[in-house]
Amino acid sequence: MQKREGHRERLREKFLKGGLKGFLDYEIIELLLTLGTPRKDCKVQAREAVKKYQTLRGILEASPDELQEIQGIGPHNIFGLKLIQEVSRRFLKEKMMSRPYCHSSKEVFDYLYHALRDVKKEKFKVLFLDAKNQILEEKTVFEGTVDSSAVYPREIMKEALRCDASSLIFVHNHPSGDPEPSASDREITKDLVFVANVMQLKVLDHIIIGNNCYFSFADEGLIEDYDIMFHDFHKRGYERKK
Repeated sequence: MQKREGHRERLREKFLKGGLKGFLDYEIIELLLTLGTPRKDCKVQAREAVKKYQTLRGILEASPDELQEIQGIGPHNIFGLKLIQEVSRRFLKEKMMSRPYCHSSKEVFDYLYHALRDVKKEKFKVLFLDAKNQILEEKTVFEGTVDSSAVYPREIMKEALRCDASSLIFVHNHPSGDPEPSASDREITKDLVFVANVMQLKVLDHIIIGNNCYFSFADEGLIEDYDIMFHDFHKRGYERKK
């Protein structure tokens, strides 16, 4: 028992002195597993987890049921693993909510990836932002297969007006893991950009999240293209009236 406690204490001291520098993946997992069972030796279980999931990320992304398939890992052990995941997500959310978005699709991906990566059906989320591009609210507006008949621009604009938003970011996931936009994704985005322009709102981006990857309409220049299309269409209509 003293030997086990001494080993855990050495790991804790090593972390407090230098952070995770020099730590092997299994040592990090061992520390996290012992948060829930501080008097239990978790080295064997940590090594088995690394053997099964290959990487630290793979372990942290595994579901509680999957982790408990490893002999010796129970509900109490996974407390530390899930705690660090949720703390990270909260940190990323507060980081985003406290500063401008600054057109960083990667920041949005980092924030929402953990919330959407294991979802078996599509979720369509909207981030509502103020005039300084700070996030006012995040809302899931639709769950299911995302197509033009399912996403209602009118309802989204009503929510934007309710929270006094100036701009919008759309985010949805592809359960297949491939973030490449479908023809329907492109049509929905164009429609939303057009409606937002009518309401004098700005669409900053539409991000599709896949398996540890994403597609950004803004990064690919498509949001700008749709804005130009709207203004050209509006201009032609105005000229016909003259």
